[in-house]
Amino acid sequence: MTQKVVEKLKLMVVDDEPDNLDLLYRTFWRDFKVYKANNAHHALAILDQVGEMAVIISDQRMPDMNGTELFSRTVENFPDTIRILLTGFTDVEDLVDAINSGQVFKYITKPWKPEQLKALVEQGRDTYNLVKKRTKELRNALQRESLFNAVTTAIRESLDYDSILQKIVVTIGQTFAVTSCLLRLVEGDRLTPTQFSYHDPKSPAITSLLVPIPLIEEVFHTQKYQLAQDTHNQNPYHYLVVPFSYQQHLLAVMTLYQWGSEQPWQEEDIQLITDVAEQAALALSQAKLYQSLQEKQQQIRVELQVARQIQNNLLRQTLPEFDGVKVQACCYPAREVGGDFFEVFVHPQGDLWLAVGDVSGKGVPAALFMASAISLLRRELSQQSPAEPNMVMQNLNYALADDLMSNNYFITLVIASYNRATKELVYANAGHIYPLLWSHSATLVTQPHYLKVRSVPLGILPKWQSQPGRLILAPGDTLLLASDGITEAKVSLNSESSIKTDSSGQPINSSMLNQEGLWQLIQEQPQPFSLEHLLTCIQTDNHLQEDDQTILSLEVL
Repeated sequence: MTQKVVEKLKLMVVDDEPDNLDLLYRTFWRDFKVYKANNAHHALAILDQVGEMAVIISDQRMPDMNGTELFSRTVENFPDTIRILLTGFTDVEDLVDAINSGQVFKYITKPWKPEQLKALVEQGRDTYNLVKKRTKELRNALQRESLFNAVTTAIRESLDYDSILQKIVVTIGQTFAVTSCLLRLVEGDRLTPTQFSYHDPKSPAITSLLVPIPLIEEVFHTQKYQLAQDTHNQNPYHYLVVPFSYQQHLLAVMTLYQWGSEQPWQEEDIQLITDVAEQAALALSQAKLYQSLQEKQQQIRVELQVARQIQNNLLRQTLPEFDGVKVQACCYPAREVGGDFFEVFVHPQGDLWLAVGDVSGKGVPAALFMASAISLLRRELSQQSPAEPNMVMQNLNYALADDLMSNNYFITLVIASYNRATKELVYANAGHIYPLLWSHSATLVTQPHYLKVRSVPLGILPKWQSQPGRLILAPGDTLLLASDGITEAKVSLNSESSIKTDSSGQPINSSMLNQEGLWQLIQEQPQPFSLEHLLTCIQTDNHLQEDDQTILSLEVL
């Protein structure tokens, strides 16, 4: 086994007396690579040629330039060097100034004791090694932080997953001055065709990069970096294969190529690259998850748009014509799909059926119950002789109650039938807000007539029961059915005299419309009465629609 040779530290001795130079050389040549200089100028020339010394031992009294002056001229270029001053006289001021300015580590008087000087040099060597170690650690930490910041910035500035990968490859390639860098994604246990690359513009173009398959297979197996050397067209090159792993899951493999270098990466560089790869793998995992979520959200949006169209098609796109009456209806879900619905159905026997319903909750679950309810309702109304509204309601509850109760849902619903011959309106109410009835022929209408016959919503009890409500409509009468998305809409208070305050004295700028506010808006509507115009007035103040909004009117002509 070959033992690694540790290179000796460099030490320089400076003295104008040859005997002292020889003595110092013999003292330290076994432990240091010793350089001799017989004056300060000679010492500076050696430093220019050889570079930094670990330790410089210099005599103080020398011709032209003394020891402290020599040391002062080496501080800027070699701040870490340990300087030991040999002095044969006591000049306290010079020594104190030299030590305080950092030029001199220690001083020793002539004649010195060899053991004392060797102990002092060993102390200086240890100090030099510690300083160098700390400096290297600090430099590596700063480099790591700088690179991490560069990668983080590149990731944050990227707009999508592919852009993030390309920015990472370019950042690593430029930071470590590689010839080329290639990153390939991993799916399962294989490389995908998707790849991202960087090439140093100052290097000659490489027509094809050799993919080190054996090393990549080893990376797949161990999830550890692999370093190797090879030749291409008789030119040697090095490559480093680094895994991008997160939670033992291999996301990508990056190969760094370097041409024309004997040793392109130091151990600390490789460690830094692997550290960056770990950080990048975390970012890639998060970016991939974010991209997957975006794709799923887009898919959900598309599916909800289709569901909205399907649900919209379930409602009457054109209302049937019925002599002697005018029917209007509008339905606006708060989300893509909702639980509100309406129905306008003309039976072959001549009766006109109206309904407005509201499934509790919002979104897809409510929309599914809405579709079931409207389908069952149409089946009931299509019978040769439909039952009265309260019996239709009872049949709907029988069909829907189990599913509604098991899923903690319920449906509020108003069903009404209007006989054109007798002008009779028969209705049933399952927990829905009261229908409003008013007449334009009346000379003074201060309050509408609320149809208050009502029972519990569908899906509350296994058996639904209620008596129907009955009344005769006259020409000029208008019946209005609305969902609670209308009456619970937030609207601004326009009249300054009606501005209210809460318990702390702060003004309340908006309030729930309620049925009283709806009636006030209806009275302010121009003739002929238009549901679209009424909804426009409500939605003007109701900037955020919190619930589905459905409204239906029957006006007797």
